[in-house]
Amino acid sequence: MPALFRQVLDPAHNLGLTSLLALVPVVALLVMLAAFRVTAWLATVIGSAATLLLAVTVWQAPVGPTLRAYLYGSATGVLAVDWITFWGVVIFNTLVVTGVFTTFQRWLVAQATADVRVQTMLLAWAFGALLEGLVGFGYPWAVVAPILVGLGIAELDAIRVAAIANNAPVSFGALGAPIIGLAAVTGLQTSALAASVGRVVAVLALLPPWILILLVSGRRGLRDGWPLAVVGSLGYVAGQLPVSQFFGPYLPDVVGSLTCFASLLLLLRFWRPREVLGYRGVPLHGAAAVHDASGLPARRVLGAVLPFLILIAVVVAWTGPWSVRFAGYVVRRFTVVAGSSIPGAKPVVVAFALQPFVAGTAILAAWVLIVLALRPGGAGVAEAFRRTARQMWGALLVGVFIFGLAFVFNYAGMGNSLAFGFSRIGTPFLLLAPVLGWIGVALSGSNTSTNALFGGFQLTIGRLLHFPVLLLPTLNSVGAEVGKPVAPQTASVGVSTSRYVRDEGAVIRHNLPWTLVLLAYLVIIGAVFYAVAPQAFR
Repeated sequence: MPALFRQVLDPAHNLGLTSLLALVPVVALLVMLAAFRVTAWLATVIGSAATLLLAVTVWQAPVGPTLRAYLYGSATGVLAVDWITFWGVVIFNTLVVTGVFTTFQRWLVAQATADVRVQTMLLAWAFGALLEGLVGFGYPWAVVAPILVGLGIAELDAIRVAAIANNAPVSFGALGAPIIGLAAVTGLQTSALAASVGRVVAVLALLPPWILILLVSGRRGLRDGWPLAVVGSLGYVAGQLPVSQFFGPYLPDVVGSLTCFASLLLLLRFWRPREVLGYRGVPLHGAAAVHDASGLPARRVLGAVLPFLILIAVVVAWTGPWSVRFAGYVVRRFTVVAGSSIPGAKPVVVAFALQPFVAGTAILAAWVLIVLALRPGGAGVAEAFRRTARQMWGALLVGVFIFGLAFVFNYAGMGNSLAFGFSRIGTPFLLLAPVLGWIGVALSGSNTSTNALFGGFQLTIGRLLHFPVLLLPTLNSVGAEVGKPVAPQTASVGVSTSRYVRDEGAVIRHNLPWTLVLLAYLVIIGAVFYAVAPQAFR
């Protein structure tokens, strides 16, 4: 039996130089994505090659086990992330092809009244969260912004509103893919991470509705429109928080958006702003203040909501706490082990578990039931798959390569070397953890990729500094969601339905100040949690 590979902590015999060498794959990947605009899947292939080369030559990792670590990481990316996001987008495209999505959208617009604040809360905040929960990848911008433009908001401002509204839901976007990816690279329990991230997101979500109302109607809009911000934020949290605490990362956004819709519509039955305001807080009078609320028949509305109810029912039944033996069934587990370079730490185990009944299979089962309910026909199903393949092939390849890269980074000891160097900052690193997440997603465009790149690294620093184990990975993930409005790749999808195609820079500059406000708010949230309730992250 071959001897256990023991990681080398400081192969360059200079901790600063070793840290710089460990950063090479990450920096190269981010530079390719942000500066040279290399397509994401190709950038991750090149980044993977650089990581493998450094692992074998500098960190002296054995070739065979290192390649197996890459293979296990790639397989994890397929089963844990791609399998979920693919079927989530198939469901979305099935709703589009059958016209159900258009019906739901028309019903929402009919409920929105002529007031720009109500329109923003229902369409950008609540509807955007639903789209993020199902699909992610910038589609909430692409769908919501044109609707807002049609309601009178200037195009650049409409894109910014859609982007800022998209902040809070991103950590649980695409049916929980970022959290599942974070669990894969850290070895932490998915349910524990979902609960930890859910607590921070619940506090973060209290601020964006106020910003949204301010952006579309100014201070005047906040004077009598503040109940919309209160109910909008609490309505989302009322669904997001309990689902994240008890049912994992798959449905917090979907349920949170539906409870937000219900809360806002209930509010509007008993209360309306004293005056009807248009874009930029301009009062509307006469015919302009009257919104065409001619609704759809109740049967069509119920038919439009039914697919979301099916999805929720199937995923809850499939992945709830009672389904551990079923959903967690492992056919076979593949591992490679290394002795950790961190003194006193446990061995580093890189593993792939072949689990046929993971959450992605639940999404597949939900799609089958949705097809039976909607009856799109063979042509409709084929069109849904064609659209999904066209939209998703690059993202699916990224899932393969980025997790292979991350697993080698951890197995070879590069992550431990980098974490050991950064741990010299001490406790103040707590303030940098969300900033790293913000930087990672701003450059890579993906919360899932950012968690794969920095999740294990953040976990190791937290252990070296004796932070609660979930704290830094959580702040990394939520920091990544805050940076989404300035991510070039997300912006390129988000502007695809606007005249800002190939002019993402203008959108990013327009979004930047408010993302920095939210980032500062998140840093404060993390510091307060650590000081007052550290047990929330144990």
